[in-house]
Order: sequence, then structure tokens, then C-alpha cells
Amino acid sequence: MMTNRKKLGTSLGFIGLAVAALTWLLWFRQANMVAIPEDRTLFVIVFVLAAAIGVAAFVVGTRWYGGIPSVLAILMGLFLPFTIWVSPQQVADNPIRVGDTIPNFIALDDASNRFNSADLAGAPTLIKFFRGHW
Repeated sequence: MMTNRKKLGTSLGFIGLAVAALTWLLWFRQANMVAIPEDRTLFVIVFVLAAAIGVAAFVVGTRWYGGIPSVLAILMGLFLPFTIWVSPQQVADNPIRVGDTIPNFIALDDASNRFNSADLAGAPTLIKFFRGHW
């Protein structure tokens, strides 16, 4: 009887890891395409579900090698919802839309050089501001 429970727990651990890994892949694919949905509820639910499956694997009982994916499922399943919780993103009251003229600003680029938006005047330009959750 105990062997069947450990098999079930080990299977749950691998299932939890698979759910977490697939959700992570989808999340980072969406982030790479700058297409993370405004309502992240479904992502959070699936991440927490993966963590819950990992916990269930330990509650049922698992073999030693089933504990590894269970721990990974718990960590992966809770990490991104935690980062969303501690660092919520909000849309500005007057966001810049596609086709709008960008406001004048000075900032640092990825090489820490000063960047002036006025230098882009007269040329079609794509400016991508992105702050990801991770």
C-alpha cells in the first residue's frame, strides 16, 4: 500500500514540475513578445496550482527522486506570483499609443549613455519600454 502512495506522490511531483515548466515557458514567451495579458489571474492560478501539486506530492508521500521535481514545482509555482504581488505594474493615466509622438525626455540607454528623444525627430522609430516580472 505504501509503495502505491509513493508512486502516486512521485507522479504528482513530476506532474507539478511539468505544469510549472510549461507555464513558465508560456509566461516568458509572452514576455518576450511583450504580450503579457493585463489580467494575469489565469497565470497566477496555474502557477499556484503547480505549487499545490508539488505540496500534494509531499503530503501523499514520494520517493526520494520524486521530491526533487516537487520542490522545483513549489519554487517555480510560487516565484512569479510572489514577484507580481510585490511589484504590481500599473498602466499610466495617459499611456503613449502606437502612432503617437513621443514626449521629449532624456534617459540612460542600455550602455549607460545619455539618450535624448529629440535626436529621433523625423525618423520612424520603435521605442520599447519593458519591465518584466522576474
